[in-house]
Amino acid sequence: MSNEIRDQVPADSPGGREIGFAVPQTYNASRVLFDNLARGHGDKLALIGPAGTRSYAELCAEAGRWGNGFASLGLERGDRVLLFLDDTPAYPAAFFGAVRAGFVPLLINTLTPPDLLQFYLADSGASVAVAESEFCARFNAEACKDTGLRTLIVVNGEVRDHAASEAIPAAGWLARFPAALAEADTDRNEMAFWMYSSGSTGRPKGIVHLQHDMAYSEAAFAQNVLKLTPDDICFSVPKIFFAYGFGNSVTFPFSAGAATLLLPGQPKPAAIFAAIEQYKPTVFFGLPTLYTSLTKAEGADKTDFSSLRMALSAAEVLSADVFNGWKQLTGLEIVEGLGSTEVLHIYLSNRPDQKKLGAAGLRVPGYEVALRDKDGREVGDDEEGILWVRGDSNTPLYWNRPDKSAETIREEGWIYTGDRFVRDADGFHFFRGRADDLIKISGQWVYPLEVELCLADHPDIRECAVFAAELPDRRMTLKAVVVMNNRTVDQSEATRRLQDYVKGKLLPYKYPREVIFIEELPKTGTGKIDRQALLRM
Repeated sequence: MSNEIRDQVPADSPGGREIGFAVPQTYNASRVLFDNLARGHGDKLALIGPAGTRSYAELCAEAGRWGNGFASLGLERGDRVLLFLDDTPAYPAAFFGAVRAGFVPLLINTLTPPDLLQFYLADSGASVAVAESEFCARFNAEACKDTGLRTLIVVNGEVRDHAASEAIPAAGWLARFPAALAEADTDRNEMAFWMYSSGSTGRPKGIVHLQHDMAYSEAAFAQNVLKLTPDDICFSVPKIFFAYGFGNSVTFPFSAGAATLLLPGQPKPAAIFAAIEQYKPTVFFGLPTLYTSLTKAEGADKTDFSSLRMALSAAEVLSADVFNGWKQLTGLEIVEGLGSTEVLHIYLSNRPDQKKLGAAGLRVPGYEVALRDKDGREVGDDEEGILWVRGDSNTPLYWNRPDKSAETIREEGWIYTGDRFVRDADGFHFFRGRADDLIKISGQWVYPLEVELCLADHPDIRECAVFAAELPDRRMTLKAVVVMNNRTVDQSEATRRLQDYVKGKLLPYKYPREVIFIEELPKTGTGKIDRQALLRM
């Protein structure tokens, strides 16, 4: 399969030439970590946080033991290793150990239930998994049935109930193996690791990334937007299993010899505030829903944010209310961007000195972006089109899904995102929804996102989501689910007020016919609004 993948990846690209990106044909992604030893950063802290600290030398040594340990289990080049881990030092150590030894780690959402875990194990053919002690029970008979899982390695605690053939506590097991580990002679276009799509539109897809993809995303995004130095400390609240969090916590800081603050457990505002005050991060990564929660949380106005020099957001559109609330709280303007797991990280981004509120941003150097109509023809400024993106970190395929690969990964390495955008004359891109979410209400076409953004700007609303709902007579309507700043409002009066607000800001027929008031919007494991859960309300 590795040769098949290599054949699909161009040796050179306009994006790579633009940023001067070059790695040798024989290249292993573990160099993102291990090159810090050659740079003399061995004694410098790579990881800090409540789960412990590691210098670069210590982290490389742990990674070496993990790689040697995996090899002792009889794994062969390209075999998959499923990682079911929280954000502790074990995560980057196991990840880089697997990659350096020539194996392929899978980064899996820790909220995954047993039935979906069974799909990941069966789809990938993984025979080895690494899991937190508290997640052992997830590997039950349902998860292990009809899979090739042989060995479960358990970190950060005791082995608990499970149905794997063999379970090993990591602490004593790792001590048996040497820290020295030569890197596998992988091709730059060979598989390095996988992530899985959320499955919001069907069965999750295994998104394959190659050995050079981490280095490419760092050269494109981090060097042009973050501009990290070895003195920086990165704090990503989105977890490592999320592509956004993986770049923020692993790829970018390690590429610059900086440090990463890892916060395990559920990221409650109080824990985030405490971590910022104790560990003094300089670059903070969040999501719009997180920033909303933090700006409204108890203790926010008593937290010292002075160590931060930059705050970033991605994944969802950032409202003016959230942007202004964070700026009032911390003095920092959030830098918004857009990326995807298929591209690995952000390819459209604002800059600290170049930004427009509500925009996903400008093209990130190293990525080509185009807006095209449904026939594939490019559209001009101020015209709506579907976004296509190309860069050397693009996935070449979805694992064992040729149908979905053909839909998304197009000729000459372009990815069809399915997102509708408008680009202004300055090159800023503004999200207008999905290509397939246009609905007709009262004979008129409506984009739910337009209504959601309108409501999000209302001063009484803390969070909201707007989506299409089918009536019993098969007609479509708009439903809004809102979280109010004042939870004791009269809901009937508030509904009329919000509907009138939309009618006044937009065309009258675009108002939501139903408004539901709840205490909190449901979130996915990556911190996004869980729209599938809302559809079931």
